[in-house]
Amino acid sequence: MRAVAAWLVARPQNAILGLAASFFLPFAQILSGAVMAVVALHGGLRMALLTGAIGAGAVAALGLLMQAPVAESILNAAMTWLPVALLAGLVRATRSLTLALQVSVILALAATLAFHVAISDPAEFWEVVLTQIATVFREAGLQEQAALLDGQRQLIAPQMTALTVIAVWSLLVTVLAAGYWFYQCLPGRKAAYGRFCDLNFGRVLAAVMAIGSLLALVVDWTWIENFAFVAFVIFWLQGLAIVHWLHADGPLPFLALLLIYAMLPVLNAILLMGLAVLGYTDAWFDFRSRARRNEAQ
Repeated sequence: MRAVAAWLVARPQNAILGLAASFFLPFAQILSGAVMAVVALHGGLRMALLTGAIGAGAVAALGLLMQAPVAESILNAAMTWLPVALLAGLVRATRSLTLALQVSVILALAATLAFHVAISDPAEFWEVVLTQIATVFREAGLQEQAALLDGQRQLIAPQMTALTVIAVWSLLVTVLAAGYWFYQCLPGRKAAYGRFCDLNFGRVLAAVMAIGSLLALVVDWTWIENFAFVAFVIFWLQGLAIVHWLHADGPLPFLALLLIYAMLPVLNAILLMGLAVLGYTDAWFDFRSRARRNEAQ
């Protein structure tokens, strides 16, 4: 991987080719987004935006050859690359992976509140969206999935704002983490902006989640419930950081770490909630610092 990372940053045209080629591979959002993160971390945000603009043109040209819609290809490229470029640029500007990820959490919480302010009735909005999705399923021959979605629409709709924010945020930070790992393969870049396994969102965000949860118990407001849910689930990333710490500085073997990643697609919701509980608890008790102090004694 070091050779690939070195090749990507050796020349601007290599990065452009890497972006365009990875965009058409499986898991394109993660792969091409990780390439963009490497470009932004190495060359800065301005270089990343310029590379991304030229890369979008290359994607459009390849899309023409593959008979794909040009406008849709460019839009998909922008939606894949721009957010991770901005976040990676923030990592470089602050010289801290943890601080950049804390900012991303604040933005996710703000987006949750902003959606409820902008849309007078989010549940009604999502019911319309879910109805449209069910129609698409039905036209594609997925009758069982369409019927299930129709039957659960009123139950799912009030939670869709939180689920959407969590899904988008989780994808973005996963891509950034993958790109940061890739960037650290470059010579002299190991833990350049801190180690992922030391990530801690801190007690302030943990307290915000606690206050939101208490309010959700007292008042029956959907926006408070969505806010509190987002504020809790984001701690899954801190839980994953602890798992990486157990591998890097503790007894967890690499195969166990690999098994956790393999289980994510299968036990997605259960595993994420378990990691969130671990991460949230760690925000208050800081297990890793306690372990280091015990080792030092």
